[in-house]
Amino acid sequence: MHTFEVWAPIPSSVRLFADGRFHDMQRGDDGWWRTTVDVAPDTRYGFVLDDDTGTVLPDPRSPRQPEGVHEPSQLHVLDETKWTDHGWTGRQLTGSIVYEMHVGTFTPEGTLDSATDRLDELVDLGVEFVELMPLNAFNGTHGWGYDGVLWYAVHEPYGGPDALQRFVDAAHARGLAVALDVVYNHLGPSGNYLGRFGPYLSAAPGIWGDNINLDGPGSGEVRRYILDNALRWFRDFHIDALRLDAVHALIDHTATHLLEELSVETFRLSAHLGRPLSLIAESDLNDPKLITPRPGGGYGLHAQWADDVHHAIHAAVSGERQGYYGDFGSLDCLAYTLGHGFFHAGTYSSFRGRVHGRPLDTRRTPASGLVAYTCTHDQVGNRALGDRPGAYLEPGQLALKAALVLTSPFTPMLFMGEEWGASTPFRYFTSHPEPELAAAVVEGRRREFAEHGWDAADVPDPQAPETFIGSKLRWDERDEGGHARLLECYRALIALRRDRAELTDPWLEHVHVTYDEDEKWLVVHRGALRVACNLGPDPVTVPVGGKPLLWWDEPVVNRTESAVLIPGWSFAILEAPEMTRRKRSSGEKSR
Repeated sequence: MHTFEVWAPIPSSVRLFADGRFHDMQRGDDGWWRTTVDVAPDTRYGFVLDDDTGTVLPDPRSPRQPEGVHEPSQLHVLDETKWTDHGWTGRQLTGSIVYEMHVGTFTPEGTLDSATDRLDELVDLGVEFVELMPLNAFNGTHGWGYDGVLWYAVHEPYGGPDALQRFVDAAHARGLAVALDVVYNHLGPSGNYLGRFGPYLSAAPGIWGDNINLDGPGSGEVRRYILDNALRWFRDFHIDALRLDAVHALIDHTATHLLEELSVETFRLSAHLGRPLSLIAESDLNDPKLITPRPGGGYGLHAQWADDVHHAIHAAVSGERQGYYGDFGSLDCLAYTLGHGFFHAGTYSSFRGRVHGRPLDTRRTPASGLVAYTCTHDQVGNRALGDRPGAYLEPGQLALKAALVLTSPFTPMLFMGEEWGASTPFRYFTSHPEPELAAAVVEGRRREFAEHGWDAADVPDPQAPETFIGSKLRWDERDEGGHARLLECYRALIALRRDRAELTDPWLEHVHVTYDEDEKWLVVHRGALRVACNLGPDPVTVPVGGKPLLWWDEPVVNRTESAVLIPGWSFAILEAPEMTRRKRSSGEKSR
């Protein structure tokens, strides 16, 4: 016997359709409809609202959608005997390196099982967290995942819920934690039936569609829908962290914000499970409140993405100044951001046309609460051509960006393939089956970039199969020439970060940056280490000495160890002369 239940306060009647038969359901005072039926464990089922007998809708909390988001749901329970990670005690985010992955393009097969086969290579690289882009069920075969409509189901073309269980279990066996990207700020355009069940959606239009009803009438159950979903990933699938998409689009005017409520419930579940559970926000607000502990008046999240760090590094290295890069690019900006986390912190943003952000209290908030990166799916895929930095930057520039991120006090994150300078782009791709929706997406994409000066004909068609297929990583190129050299540089930087406590020190007060705007050099001082960078194409003498530990192109230290000549587009990590002498006098070997 199985009890079926669904929250549906809008319809006047709800019937269960299971095993080819209709079953009446009884409504409670709370708006939940329930009935108990003797069915098989893998029964297909759905709900009929009012007298619409021709339409069987999937369960809003469907655990599996084997035939897609418009078809009936299927009962599914994970087989607990398949778990082998009983000794897994979790991994804290602080001190870790995150690796962002899109399952569909990570391997030629584009499945969770094929991604599992590549986990050993991520271990060899040295990362500790694997972050999966959204896996919730969406219409079509492939896409970025941000058009999900059934948040409790794992996208079937990736392998469904059992494949996610195998992936997480295999990751834990290798010491890798797993983060999952979840989208609670909007729903996709195809297969969203929630509004027929209850007041899930707000009347106010959102950035990408209808907003979620977080503070209006009936919002209590809507919030519960989100909270239960988050806890399900932690509890049932053993996920270690959630990356919360675009939290600035969550419209919540209640006294206790949804994010704070989620933080409280995550902390409680973490205590029960006996392992760390982390919450990472994507936010455009530059608001320290997100990662400020609750006793300090914040929401208590563990980290947030730091676009300012990305913008400061990318603009300084690449020279790009278009769009939101307009305020970035100087070494002064880069130095300030590396020492303060936010560049726009109560300062004027020309891109927004207003004052933006608020300063981070560097005495109380560790820099590990900011996730830093050279690129992400957004920073690559939202370019008109989806071109990676390797398509328009020199190899040394890629190495420079990696060094600045991986030696920073922030939590570093890599985007799949960047470690070897992948030649394949990561484009925006969709597979909407509906012709009108597909045409609207293509037209909207091209119109958007045409407004910024691009020839619409040059913008890849998101619906074209080759746009998706061409975005898949080429793993065979990792061992080729320049790709192999860059990969070895990433490995060395990660190994050094793991070896030296100065590099994981999360306190911004301990970071000191010197630079020369005209000579294009910048040095980040991290304890006894000096990360000396030449952001120009010509060799430059940097007034800092020490023993070189790691570099892109070999530096030359002068005889007095008071300055170093660094080739163009290169970096060198040096150990302070006094530390080198101390090691020699004690008999300790210098690296």
